[in-house]
Amino acid sequence: MKIALMDSGIGLLPTAAAVRRLRPDADLVLSSDPDGMPWGPRTPQDVIERALAVARAAAVHRPDALIIACNTASVHALPALRAELEPALPVIGTVPAIKPAATGGGSVAIWATPATTGSPYQRALIRDFADSVAVTEVPCPGLADAVQHADEPAIDRAIAAAAALTPPDVRAVVLGCTHYELVGERIRAAVQQSGRAPVTLHGSAGAVAAQALRRIGAGTPPSAEPAGTLAVILSGRAAELPEAALAYEEGRLLKALSPVR
Repeated sequence: MKIALMDSGIGLLPTAAAVRRLRPDADLVLSSDPDGMPWGPRTPQDVIERALAVARAAAVHRPDALIIACNTASVHALPALRAELEPALPVIGTVPAIKPAATGGGSVAIWATPATTGSPYQRALIRDFADSVAVTEVPCPGLADAVQHADEPAIDRAIAAAAALTPPDVRAVVLGCTHYELVGERIRAAVQQSGRAPVTLHGSAGAVAAQALRRIGAGTPPSAEPAGTLAVILSGRAAELPEAALAYEEGRLLKALSPVR
């Protein structure tokens, strides 16, 4: 079994690690676009074109499924990707975990890129799944780029700026960009108020990984040998995991458990 994942950059790591935990025997193909990253400030047509190029590079490896581990690409390019690749290659998008966050009750903050914040797509998800709770959309300029480069001071600044826009009574934070899951605990610490109940983080990686496996009829076996290989494609070029990926637990997990093909 082979699962491909695509993103503008290393935001695909949390979902790839989730797939690896569920199916350590699965081969992984990680296709990203560091030459064109970030995608958030690009026009929708630019995102579609770059996403198609990244997806085609992954499809050469003949995976059983392709996960769009990127919120921006899922918003703008999912229909184009499905039109080109399905039904031969199932394509699974990433949706912010707004519904489960709202189900818990209490105030919700959605941290997302400036392009996604306030977008018709995100507003529709809020209307459909969170109309009964207070929701604050929090733009996080620069955070995805800082995470991509493991730029610690820039990460701290971007998280602090977004935390300042987050109401103190939030009970849940939706991580509306896959890059943010790599610094989830730092985000939680920044928004947690002394004396209040612990803030719950809602990412998408685990749910998307499980959905991809369900889509191709691949359950989680009782015991699967950790024999899956790893192929990395950076803007169409065969490569290794970027050095910045190893700054995060998910990147180190993939490197440790995956012989590079």
